[in-house]
Amino acid sequence: MTANFFNRAAPAVTPLKGRRGMGKRVNRVHYTLDPKNITDLPFEEIRTILRGADGMILRAGRTMLAKVLKGSREKKLLELGLDQNPAYGFYRHCSIEAITAKIDWAILNGFLDLEYDHRLPLLVYTERGWAIEKDTYSDELLERLRQEALSGSFELVTTLKDRDRGLILLLLAKIEATGDRRFIPALEAWCKADYKKVQRAIRHVISTLQQAGDLPLPEEAPESQTRGNVIDLAAYRARKEARSATS
Repeated sequence: MTANFFNRAAPAVTPLKGRRGMGKRVNRVHYTLDPKNITDLPFEEIRTILRGADGMILRAGRTMLAKVLKGSREKKLLELGLDQNPAYGFYRHCSIEAITAKIDWAILNGFLDLEYDHRLPLLVYTERGWAIEKDTYSDELLERLRQEALSGSFELVTTLKDRDRGLILLLLAKIEATGDRRFIPALEAWCKADYKKVQRAIRHVISTLQQAGDLPLPEEAPESQTRGNVIDLAAYRARKEARSATS
């Protein structure tokens, strides 16, 4: 494989059509993808890189994602609230160069891509990457809804209205699969706040859960079992350090 394969630089001066004006020429920022010697990444790391990218799709590029995964305290990052990302600080013991190599590997292997917005190359999900992120994110939302259902607080459902439709339908399918009637009050509150198509899907899930009738409620499982695919950074680091200690 030649070095040219990794060079995704745009021409130094490229005509750009659209909202910036027909025929207007801009100097696009050059970038080169370099995964160093990485030949593979564990799925959990791929999933975490994708989770980290969620808050910066078409908003930021590789450098900002690397800083989030590093746990940077850079002012701009904090102002954007990116320190609240679940993947923030996941690679805190790695250098920015090493983290960027992992991101570049994810791009070259079809999990992320870059698209230009005027001058800057910004992160976007590929179909493959979004499928993984959608599953991860829906698990996080499911766990948050579970906690709200137990507490009687339904703040999350007021934020779901304009989320990706595929993400929402996957979340509803996971709620339905639990068979847990304790979700019904949260679903009813959600139904009042969303669009008609989503309301129909919510009512279907409510009906399914109601038809569970007098079946016993699912037993409370330990937190480690209820988290599903929610990213648990502390647990992952502990496993990683344990493996290093025994190797």
